[in-house]
Amino acid sequence: MTATPGPTPTIVLVGHGMVGQRFLEALAERGLTATHRVVVLCEEPRPAYDRVQLTSYFSGKTPDDLSMTDMAFIDEHGIELRVGDPAVTVDRDARRVTARSGLVVEYDVLVLATGSYPFVPPVPGKDAEGCFVYRTIEDLLAIEEYAKTATTGAVVGGGLLGLEAAGALKGLGLTSHIVEFAPRLMPVQVDEGGGAALLRTIEGMGLSVHTGVGTQEIVVDDASGAVTGMKLSDGSELATDLVVFSAGVRPRDQLARDCGLAVGERGGISVDEQCRTVTDAHVFAIGECALASDGRVYGLVAPGYEQAETVAATIARDEAAFTGADLSTKLKLLGVDVASFGDAHGTAGDCLDVVYSDSRAGLYKKLVVGRDGTLLGGILVGDAEAYGTLRAFTGSVPPVAPESLVLPAGAGAPAQLGPSALPDDAVICSCHNVTKGAIRGAVTEHSCTTVPEVKKCTKAGTGCGSCVKVLGQLVTAELEASGVEVDKGLCGCFAQTREELYEIVRALRITSYRDLLDRHGREGARGGDGCEVCKPTVGSIIASLAPAIGASGYVLEGEQAALQDTNDHFLANLQKNGSYSVVPRIPGGEIAPEKLIVIGEIARDFGLYTKITGGQRIDMFGARVEQLPVIWARLVDAGFESGHAYGKSLRTVKSCVGQTWCRYGVQDSVRMAIDLELRYRGLRSPHKLKSAVSGCARECAEAQSKDFGVIATSNGWNLYVGGNGGATPRHADLLAQDLSDAELVRLIDRFLMFYIRTADKLERTSTWLERIPGGLDHVRDVVVHDSLGICDELESLMNAHVSHYRDEWAETINDPERLARFVSFVNAPDTPDPVVGFVPERDQMKPDLPLLNIGLRRTGEALENDLLEGSTRR
Repeated sequence: MTATPGPTPTIVLVGHGMVGQRFLEALAERGLTATHRVVVLCEEPRPAYDRVQLTSYFSGKTPDDLSMTDMAFIDEHGIELRVGDPAVTVDRDARRVTARSGLVVEYDVLVLATGSYPFVPPVPGKDAEGCFVYRTIEDLLAIEEYAKTATTGAVVGGGLLGLEAAGALKGLGLTSHIVEFAPRLMPVQVDEGGGAALLRTIEGMGLSVHTGVGTQEIVVDDASGAVTGMKLSDGSELATDLVVFSAGVRPRDQLARDCGLAVGERGGISVDEQCRTVTDAHVFAIGECALASDGRVYGLVAPGYEQAETVAATIARDEAAFTGADLSTKLKLLGVDVASFGDAHGTAGDCLDVVYSDSRAGLYKKLVVGRDGTLLGGILVGDAEAYGTLRAFTGSVPPVAPESLVLPAGAGAPAQLGPSALPDDAVICSCHNVTKGAIRGAVTEHSCTTVPEVKKCTKAGTGCGSCVKVLGQLVTAELEASGVEVDKGLCGCFAQTREELYEIVRALRITSYRDLLDRHGREGARGGDGCEVCKPTVGSIIASLAPAIGASGYVLEGEQAALQDTNDHFLANLQKNGSYSVVPRIPGGEIAPEKLIVIGEIARDFGLYTKITGGQRIDMFGARVEQLPVIWARLVDAGFESGHAYGKSLRTVKSCVGQTWCRYGVQDSVRMAIDLELRYRGLRSPHKLKSAVSGCARECAEAQSKDFGVIATSNGWNLYVGGNGGATPRHADLLAQDLSDAELVRLIDRFLMFYIRTADKLERTSTWLERIPGGLDHVRDVVVHDSLGICDELESLMNAHVSHYRDEWAETINDPERLARFVSFVNAPDTPDPVVGFVPERDQMKPDLPLLNIGLRRTGEALENDLLEGSTRR
């Protein structure tokens, strides 16, 4: 069959990935879909999806979640989208494309967006069963299926996708290896120092990394034809039963070659500055298949978007050119922030490096600076918080010394560069090339007042998302500069901030969310049900003030139960297969043998997976909801209580063994840790709280990475505050030193209650300390010097908490009415959830994820067959 163009000119797009979809949007924005017939030939069985977020499939996102294609958009603009039907030949003389289905389409303009294909090294055994590439959703589905019978996986390639693939294999339960030929991971993006920091962090996650070696052969079992191992270039062998090749990509230019279009020596369809092929004026190429006029094939999505917009503008006969692009990137790989921007490797002549490195915290920051102070580029590993601002300053002289830009908070006096410091021509969103001036214009000229409105107006923040934080700061700053009152309310239900709501609840002794909403909510929210933002926030405020305002401190009491987050609903952490974990409190990490035996017996009797946590506790995974009270009862009988691992409250106070056992210890750190943990247990706060006590300056308990940390000195204790580990590490700041026991406890009481009083919702102490006006100096004035005259009140609130503390597990198991909620099905309380299943692994058990997937994806009759007739899932 042949589709012949009539009077309406025809644009044929070959390929429908992220860049192809952006091209369609650019056509629509210029009105070209109304004047042209648009036909899309897509090879994959699904329309465009977010390939940048591909690995999030293994974190629970579905292919539909990843989709970037709004079918209403396709229908509205009359776009003829044919999935699973790629172009197979192009007749340039006749201007005709033939699809695999036999469809023939004549074109006026042909746009090739065929992308790239994974490079698989030509090693023996590369095509064996168990070898995969990591490029499409179908690749991931195949890997997921094969991994069900595998135990070890190896990834060939330690670049961006390679690290993501290794993380995916680890998430599937496989022992994972990364093999990288270069001497470091991510050799294109980071230098030796950044690679070393990344290596330490990734190895700390349990992945094995082999750098400086290549894959020489895939070892294959003769009988089954399946992978059994790998031979490496250093002579070593690696046992593995699954291999993922992620060793780079190559432009998919075969269709162009076959029809006589010019391609580069190393691949890529040669195009000019309008992305028009140098061979044929009717044919364009965009994205990873194109060799741009600057001689580069761009593998990032942002340059592809710019090329798509250039072609749309050219078709519309507007002036546009693509002469090159910013290769800055910010990624989160295996939970680690990695960013590079500008001349990250310092290839320009006569430049200097400014470097900050903390190997223990996994931090590496390098700025490349010209002799005149111009910021040329940089690399950030472990903490990329400043990426948006630093990238915007690239090519200019920042208003502060470069060393102040790389020092982390708590390690000096880092520069606080707000949006006002950026020039108007600074590019804020590199994905869509949106400048600060354009964002300001969206506010001042187009009356945008929110980030979503600015996103819609400028497209800033709709690509990779790395600029959203700076975007929000710019919008707020511009609104305030224009005299517009910025709504800083908690949510759509309350015009007040969390801090203001705290003061209202405390001053008026309000003990009910309903009462607070009806009396102080926004006019339209009064009498309503509230929202998922304010309900847990108000629930936390009432819980933290409960003794002082006369409310019940039990979070599942009456109305309070409906306000809690998922984990608090059952006083346990919900896990990925619908089971729960049980974490008893072990103050200071000290535990007697008898209690260890009790935990072992419970884990054995209930078939629970056990693991020692980073907080010096023992976590038991795999409890069904109806088993929780029975497990708690045995723990309470043995002298345990809730560890509050599920709540926004104090988690643990770690300790080293201190002077009791250690020859370097100068104070009894274990006793102090126990005292602090028992004092602050159950304290509800805006976010979780972690602490540690080290018995000497060697800092074995890592106190400086905690919300409040204590380090022993020969004269007493030093108190540090505002530390944070995790994805955005921060060194804690020294608040006071050489404190006695009583002075230490008094200052911690004040610090915690002041934080609870003034922090925003879900704000860690590290973020709060940087945000609060005056920062550490202000907090010290308030907490140490009582500059506001509120310290007596803060201490009183803490004393009320301590005297009214009750263990939530014990409170629950002694009340039949409270026990009634711990069932999977409210009208079939004796029926366990059939989706919660387990399979053995390393002498323990793990979630049976295939069973979970089956259970979640079945609907209607199939699921009902597994449940009691008439039962209702809770």
